[in-house]
Amino acid sequence: MAPPEENNLSKLLTSSVSGTSFLIAIQVFSRLFTFVANQLVLHTLSPAILGVATQLELYLISILYFSRESIRVAIQKQPLELHFDAHTAKKKQNDATKAPSSGDAARQSALSSQTVVNMSYLSLGLGIPLALTFAGFYVRFAAEEVSQTPFYRISVAITAVSSLLELSVEPIFAAVQQHMLYKKRAAVEMSAALVKSLVVCGCFTWASWTGYTIGILPFALGHLCYSCTLVFGYIQVTRDVRKQWRFSLLLSRLKSRDQSRYVADTFSCRLLSLSANSFFQSIIKHILTQGDAIILAAMTSLEDQGIYSLACNYGGLVARLLFQPIEESSRILFSSLLNSSESTTSTKAINAAKAHLVDILRGYGMMSALVLPLGPHLVPQMLNALGGHRWGSPVVTSLVSLYCYYIPFLAFNGIIEAFVSGAATPSELRTQTGWMGVFSACFAFAAYFFLRVAHLGAHGLVYANIVNMAVRILWGIHFIRSYMLRNSIKMPWAEFGLRPYTYVAGVGMSLGLTWHGAFGFGIREILKSGAVATGYALLV
Repeated sequence: MAPPEENNLSKLLTSSVSGTSFLIAIQVFSRLFTFVANQLVLHTLSPAILGVATQLELYLISILYFSRESIRVAIQKQPLELHFDAHTAKKKQNDATKAPSSGDAARQSALSSQTVVNMSYLSLGLGIPLALTFAGFYVRFAAEEVSQTPFYRISVAITAVSSLLELSVEPIFAAVQQHMLYKKRAAVEMSAALVKSLVVCGCFTWASWTGYTIGILPFALGHLCYSCTLVFGYIQVTRDVRKQWRFSLLLSRLKSRDQSRYVADTFSCRLLSLSANSFFQSIIKHILTQGDAIILAAMTSLEDQGIYSLACNYGGLVARLLFQPIEESSRILFSSLLNSSESTTSTKAINAAKAHLVDILRGYGMMSALVLPLGPHLVPQMLNALGGHRWGSPVVTSLVSLYCYYIPFLAFNGIIEAFVSGAATPSELRTQTGWMGVFSACFAFAAYFFLRVAHLGAHGLVYANIVNMAVRILWGIHFIRSYMLRNSIKMPWAEFGLRPYTYVAGVGMSLGLTWHGAFGFGIREILKSGAVATGYALLV
């Protein structure tokens, strides 16, 4: 019979793989719905309207991120199940004759779920003042070109309501995440994405048929329908779960007569401390993540914002479909394996986390070997087929081509920061927050240089983002290697590198395609480019 520790590791790894599959499914289907809807309205949508819609989405993302991100990170970093298991194991070790009964385990599980639910209500408490503050800012200080967009003010108000509705499901979401109910989450979020896409597409189609100008109202209605579907869906799918684990979705006092009440109270204090540490870090991280959108909104025209938004949507499609689910599930896995609440972490758990990290880094390396040589040269054909001649201009084409070089940086930074989030202690998180300030300064300096000095426009923002990701990746690798050395585990660079022949093939393909030039748009050129890409992929 395998030791309990190995069984736990196996269970965690299996859950992580299953969770990643469902999270990828969420992204694939939701982005597929969004992509199809965008393609249906893109030919009738002006870059200026798309630019205002980008600002509206930034408004929504900012409210959600500042309200819930730090609390989510704290809950993921300290899984309650592991904490209660450790407490029970310690009691077993001190008194082998007093094994916990099934009733004790059920009460501990109910307390853990209720603690997570209660903590998640902080997101709604933070969201209400943030939504009101940001709404006033977006209405009062909007540029004249933006404020004159049809239905702009009512769209801001609808989006504020949407954000609060989405935050109201955080207690349910936290319980779903804690019990790893990824299948139920996938069903709800895919349904919400479908409803949102149908509403946006339907509104623009109706406006096109009737000749009515509705501005950005369809995007706001899409956000509202998405939030309403989340609320209804999560309540329905967790009905049986609430009965099974015996917790309430409302704020409830923790009632218990045994020591588990003390454990829950102690853990609540720890979650509050971690949330406070993560909140200040999330502010800087949000600026780094959404810095390009903020700078664009402040320094460029609506048309430029719309073109850059299109480039990010197409260029970052792979990042949202694949990288984001892997990063999210890996963060949960790393937090479980490298639980910093315990005094010591087993070598087997660290080796399991290292193996998972190395496998993903090698996979991202293979992806980079394909994207970097092929992506920039295949983009013109893709844009011509998807967006038509209106969006297939040389400016958009060159911007999306440049974005292909940014994708690998997004991938590596995401998984490295997921490991850091799971392994770092509260003091190390505060140190990382300080370094995030340095990264913000690097990004600001790079953006100023590429925008003001070099006058590269939206292209300069892509270069600035690459610089930003590069310094964050270097710091993250340094942290990981230091963490491994502290635990007497070596992690050489060659362990997650590719074979030399792969690098040679990549450089050769890049030089060959540069010499050949851009592919045409005819059937023969499309078949030719497809044959080249397939042959190179098989070679790699």
